[in-house]
Amino acid sequence: MIKKIYLDTNVIISLFDKTRTDYSVSQSLLEYAIINEITLVISEDMLSTIFYIVKDKKSVLEFFKLIINDWHIVPFSKEVISAALDIALHNACDLEDIMQCLCAKENGCDALITNDKDFYSCGIACLSADEFMRRVV
Repeated sequence: MIKKIYLDTNVIISLFDKTRTDYSVSQSLLEYAIINEITLVISEDMLSTIFYIVKDKKSVLEFFKLIINDWHIVPFSKEVISAALDIALHNACDLEDIMQCLCAKENGCDALITNDKDFYSCGIACLSADEFMRRVV
């Protein structure tokens, strides 16, 4: 049973944009996770990225205030960064995806939820929000 999930940046951004195709499923995933007391994990670098991308800055800041005490907001360790650099250099993969995946793994997450179809997999389940919801509902 999945008890701890890592949310990729694109899942969070979808929560702020009703025009995105994955908006409703991202909303449903968040509701499901909260109701079922699933631990939600994001990396601290996502805060500035999300703030930069989402146009409604006030909503983003209010969202951060809501989650700061309930979600696990974790840093990248030096080991994660070093391993991600090695993988990216040898496999021509997206460094940001690798760092997110290794961070999820390092923090004991059962799955990483992303709406990126070509997300790098580092040995934990990488599921879209839709795949996750089909598995749990």
